[in-house]
Amino acid sequence: MANKNITITTMKFPEIRLQTRDAHKLRGYFGNLFKEHSPLLHNHYETGELRYRYPLVQYKVLNGVPTLVAIKEGAQLLNSLFMKIRSVNIDGEVYPVHSKNILTREVPVGYSEKLIEYRFDTLWMALNQDNFRQFQLADESAKIQKLQNILIGNVLSFFKGIDLRLENEHRLMTIIKPREKTAKFKNNTMLAYDGHFIINALLPQGIGLGKGVSRGFGCISQK
Repeated sequence: MANKNITITTMKFPEIRLQTRDAHKLRGYFGNLFKEHSPLLHNHYETGELRYRYPLVQYKVLNGVPTLVAIKEGAQLLNSLFMKIRSVNIDGEVYPVHSKNILTREVPVGYSEKLIEYRFDTLWMALNQDNFRQFQLADESAKIQKLQNILIGNVLSFFKGIDLRLENEHRLMTIIKPREKTAKFKNNTMLAYDGHFIINALLPQGIGLGKGVSRGFGCISQK
């Protein structure tokens, strides 16, 4: 299969202003509030085990606005549960919710015959502890090649999370132009990137790629 259509719901709380780093607090609040409804909302099963799949509900702060992006069955949950929200509690501060901007759409995803350019609207965390040390020893050309391979892996993980498998002839290619930054993640300082990339893939506006997707990292949009 080269591509398919999926449902995505985006919900914004335009009256509330938060910092980009507060996205994990949104996740914590809503995940706890609705913890009995579905592991999709917090990526943990009832046993406490992690759900090791691409997060279908993602919590972000984009341009200061709390934003939730939900995919497939996550979109159904968002429409059924979050319409009832009347306030949001972040670090003990209660924000009344008088309005929400909600957009549900069907979008094509998968392989593209054309190259499409995207940008990272929030920092992309590409590396983990296992590959960081090896990455630091590489020269600049090898680093770029490694990041490009990781990015393709991230896109394939997204496709797997929505049950899309590309055939062998539909190979992904990318060119990435990253800018090195740092980000705080679970009280650790991590290497992260902004910038943009070109790839032969159809990717929905607002989804995340890489580590920390459910916490708002790696959010993309078409450039």
